[in-house]
Amino acid sequence: SDVRVKVNIVGSQDTTGLMTSQELEAMAATVISPTVDAAYQSGCHTASVWDKKAQANIPKLMSFMQGFGLITARDPKDGYHAMTDVIHKVLNDLTVDDWDIIIGGDSHTRMSKGVAFGADSGTVALALATGEATMPIPDSVKVTFQGTLKPYMDFRDVVHATQSQMLKKFGENVFQGRVIEVHIGTLPADQAFTFTDWTAEMKAKASICISQPDTLIESLEIAKSRIQIMIDKGMDNEGQVLQGLIDKADKRIAEIQCGEKPPLAPDATAKYRAEMVVDLDLIDEPMIADPDVNNEDVSKRYTHDVIRELSYYEGSKTVDLGFVGSCMVHKGDLKIVAKMLKNIEQAQGKVEFHAPLVVAAPTYNIIDELKEEGDWDILQKYSGFEFNDNAPKTAARTEYQNMMYLERPGCNLCMGNQEKAEKGDTVMA
Repeated sequence: SDVRVKVNIVGSQDTTGLMTSQELEAMAATVISPTVDAAYQSGCHTASVWDKKAQANIPKLMSFMQGFGLITARDPKDGYHAMTDVIHKVLNDLTVDDWDIIIGGDSHTRMSKGVAFGADSGTVALALATGEATMPIPDSVKVTFQGTLKPYMDFRDVVHATQSQMLKKFGENVFQGRVIEVHIGTLPADQAFTFTDWTAEMKAKASICISQPDTLIESLEIAKSRIQIMIDKGMDNEGQVLQGLIDKADKRIAEIQCGEKPPLAPDATAKYRAEMVVDLDLIDEPMIADPDVNNEDVSKRYTHDVIRELSYYEGSKTVDLGFVGSCMVHKGDLKIVAKMLKNIEQAQGKVEFHAPLVVAAPTYNIIDELKEEGDWDILQKYSGFEFNDNAPKTAARTEYQNMMYLERPGCNLCMGNQEKAEKGDTVMA
């Protein structure tokens, strides 16, 4: 059924943001709704390549949105360093209440706190101007877990295993068009985001993460620290929107601690379209989502429906380009890359790349944290290219050397206008 809801957080991204600004002008809207807690205009889809088109359009977009009341990734007055962080990573940090509703102009708008919906530019404009949104609410699918994940496996393998076990059980993608209620309550927001973000790839309408009280408090404290960094950079506005989010997070933490308002949880009488239990004990080797480009059924190519264990390839598949980055990774993934490179040097005396590796942290905060913890120094040591904010690329890279590229935070290879694999390449991401 259709419902009309109050929207707490709104995100506008930089490729559709111009259309959103035109929608706002057509509505004669001049200022953000006072009922919206915070809104953010991203710069992630134009982060890697600062071409003439971006140079002409993005400053105008940022100026309009900042005047409208949004926190903007780029400051039209150059008062703070451009923050090209991936939009849904930022929105995940700006969401400081698990009961919040988030609307974002990006298909991957899936938070590990609250419930988020990706939307078109018009819906984003309406949310900004009115603080509300109307949407059909589909059925839900409940996902829980049993067993123990082996210490040498990664949570991304859990994501793939969920898809594989779901298809085996139901024979079709029951996630498509539905809300995924995932019970991974002991995972902090960054790691849980890997799962909720992935539900967009499964064509789910939205996802909700059910958290334990202590874990939710930990996630809110992390969000507070990252919002404070944005304030320290000078990104808050006259209305002190970002400070208001920190105050709201403090209030929510107090509610959880005293038991006044526990973490969001399903009703005891909740009914689901489907329920599944992911068996972690069955995950014993890395899993790969294969685009299956040679499938005779064209409709089944480039989907997320073919999940294969690594042993399927028997070491015979050539990888032409590697990618670690964008919204599906978190700081832990980059720390693993640094550790692997260090281990290779210790074992072999050197690090030699036999294919290009592109590494793009999703946020500057992650890079700053990696620098504090010593991992960025390791990545720098083995890289052949490191992004320069003062001299960004003006054209997408289409040819690569066998080395590691440390790219600017943002969408990078996930956006074909930012970076491109060579035609015919096999890419491991």
